[in-house]
Amino acid sequence: MRVAFVLGTTSGGTGRHVLMLVEGLVRRGHQVLVVGPRSVEEQFSFGGAGARFAEVAVSDRPHPVNDLRAVLAIRRLTRGADVVHAHGLRAGALAALGRRGPVVTLHNALTAGGFVGLVYGVLERIVARRAGHVLTVSPDLAERMRRLGARDVRAALVAAPAPRPARRTPQEVRDELGAGDRPILLTVARLAQQKGLETLLDVAAGPWPIDGNASVGAPGAVGAFPGGGPETSRGGGQRGREGEPLFVVAGEGPLRGELQRRIDAERLPVVLLGNRDDVPDLLGAAVALLMPSRWEGQPLTLREALMTGTPAIASEVGGIPEILGDAGILVPYGDVKRFREAVREVLESPGAAEKLAEAATRRGREMPGSDDAVTNVLGVYRA
Repeated sequence: MRVAFVLGTTSGGTGRHVLMLVEGLVRRGHQVLVVGPRSVEEQFSFGGAGARFAEVAVSDRPHPVNDLRAVLAIRRLTRGADVVHAHGLRAGALAALGRRGPVVTLHNALTAGGFVGLVYGVLERIVARRAGHVLTVSPDLAERMRRLGARDVRAALVAAPAPRPARRTPQEVRDELGAGDRPILLTVARLAQQKGLETLLDVAAGPWPIDGNASVGAPGAVGAFPGGGPETSRGGGQRGREGEPLFVVAGEGPLRGELQRRIDAERLPVVLLGNRDDVPDLLGAAVALLMPSRWEGQPLTLREALMTGTPAIASEVGGIPEILGDAGILVPYGDVKRFREAVREVLESPGAAEKLAEAATRRGREMPGSDDAVTNVLGVYRA
């Protein structure tokens, strides 16, 4: 089978998902073409996985002239393909305009209004009316596309690769990052509007401390300071804050400056680590993953956390509930009081952290693998 993938600018889960599909299809003897911006090939190396890559500028913002060029290029490049599979709304709409009946996987939902929301709605209608199959990463997205008239809507299966083993013990992480016995709550996210990080800061504002006898011995009783030690005071100052959890955020994004200014001004127990390549180590040293997002589809970070036995406290949005199951605590989006109560429950209730960690381990074993995801899309292609 000749399969052509179309995707736009991405630096995260969408690109990793497409790379996993490319690798699986190539292993099974299929011919694969990937069409997209040069930046995605540089980051994910689809060519190195056995695909042919063709550069087409699929930007993340509307541009009539460039979009027309992209549509024509997609039409020309995918003429010989048996299946065209686009990922993301922008790429999906351009592919649907360039060739009728593509498969389109929608990985994200709209979380902003105004002009962006208007454009998003137009693109949704193009995909609903012209795509042959629409795959969605959450039930709410599926329902929306059905309301817009999509002919065939199915659940997308997004597999998370098994995380590498931690290279350091939790104690070694504590020693490096220098937060003593304080419990750590880890967030792994792009510092952007969708991730609800203003809620995280509201939760971190307290009031604390927690019960000093609770969860001290649980995995993750540590904070994080790159290159620092117990005397580090970056992020508003962290010394002398015993009994207070430390909220650690791994990731970069456009809101970093705004978030850091508030952390400093209010002396919040929050540290922005920037991008990290040791997330399994951080997860191993965390009591829980904290995910206050406005919306998520099938977040790879949550799957990775569960596969390492780390429970989550997360917004009850998108595809999070069906992934998390009983391996954490769901909270209505933006409900600071409930988030804070959930943190206290995990850190203070006897055995709560251990019980949730056991559930996370069980849940992690149930996560679909790459072969499952490839088999799933081949079923759609053959339909």
